[in-house]
Amino acid sequence: MSITLLLLMALGLALAGWLAARARAWSFRRTDGVRLASLPSYHGWYTALWIAVPVLAFIVLWSLVAPALITQSVLAHPAAASLPDFDFQRNALLSQAYSVASGASGTVALPAAAPLVEPYRDAIGHYRLIGILATLGIAIAAGGFALLRLKPDFAARTKVERIVMAILLVASLVAILTTLGILGSLVFETIRFFGMVSPIDFLFGTHWAPDPMANPENPDGSRYGAVPLFWGTIFIGTIIAMIVAIPLGLMSAVYLTQYARPRWRKVLKPALEILAGVPTVVYGYFAALTVAPFIRDVAQAAGIANASSESALAAGLVMGVMIIPFVSSMADDSIAAVPQAMRDGSLAMGATRSETIRRVLLPAALPGIIAGVMLAISRAIGETMIVVMAASTAANLTANPLEAMTTVTVQIVAMLTGEGSFDHPATLSAFALGFVLFMVTLALNFIALRIVKRFREAYD
Repeated sequence: MSITLLLLMALGLALAGWLAARARAWSFRRTDGVRLASLPSYHGWYTALWIAVPVLAFIVLWSLVAPALITQSVLAHPAAASLPDFDFQRNALLSQAYSVASGASGTVALPAAAPLVEPYRDAIGHYRLIGILATLGIAIAAGGFALLRLKPDFAARTKVERIVMAILLVASLVAILTTLGILGSLVFETIRFFGMVSPIDFLFGTHWAPDPMANPENPDGSRYGAVPLFWGTIFIGTIIAMIVAIPLGLMSAVYLTQYARPRWRKVLKPALEILAGVPTVVYGYFAALTVAPFIRDVAQAAGIANASSESALAAGLVMGVMIIPFVSSMADDSIAAVPQAMRDGSLAMGATRSETIRRVLLPAALPGIIAGVMLAISRAIGETMIVVMAASTAANLTANPLEAMTTVTVQIVAMLTGEGSFDHPATLSAFALGFVLFMVTLALNFIALRIVKRFREAYD
């Protein structure tokens, strides 16, 4: 089903409705000589919105329903009678046939998928025609209804503003509804997991070695102790990375806002923010091929014989460098937003520039600095590639930064990749880990809001 074609149709039909309604509004002025309650352009936007909103809603719904209808139509075809019963093999054949029928692929790699190409083409053409006709029908019905309502005294401007406000309200609710959806899915699967494994064993156990081949009816709860994962996430993403990112980020922000000349600032600030755009896999390669061997060689030269080439220190250092722009940019903007009168007042009282920075600017900019630090912590906690490539996937409960370690996100990826069943506790443990990580991040945000609120009350 070509969603692009339907979107272009929606755009064209909305434009046609806008032109027709605008012309109708002008005809009221020319024929009756009356003063319109709203400008002709608002009549056009009213009709265009009446066409676009229902049509776009149908397109979204159709894009979700059409693939299932096409697949059901193909499965009902006699050519699908020879498909294997195993879901993985059957889905592979259907996927290849659909790729060829839709033009995404030239030939099928599996001969058994060839008979399904023509049924797929017929089904795609059939439902594409249905989608086009339904789009035209909805547009004509909605546009006709809107055009019939247009009159000289029609308050089109008020209607358009209400529709736009409703669209803005829906857009503002998307983030909230998405968060609730994520939380709901995590809670549902976490409850299923805790029905198989004790929450006490999961939250306080110190041994993490889930076995995907174990009997799901009688799992060994002692193998699902997640404390090593929680400690690895805190140790790498919060302690080591923040020790690197916070001082360097704050000092760079202070230098760029207070000491750097405009010419240097124009060069250094974009160069610093480039770090935020570097792919994390590049940081991972850098950590695995350069930083980790260097740390191992230095440790061995210092007499530490068991230093590993995969260490929490290597991952934390590189992760700290990666999130420096998050701290620096937020701190830079917050310091620059402090009123000039506060700087001038401090300097007029005899304070030096460094005293003004320490006792006036940084306290006044603390809300923005805390926001940047929290953003950096959230970014570090969710990082995966650097940990996989530099700190390994082994769950290890240790305070030695030179040993291998892993994090929650790495284990989530490990548990959800492959062909594991979603009824097995090893797979469901990924949702429990995600739920705990979600709650920890939420708690950190609440703490940050409390700190910011208390600080603002002190300075009001």
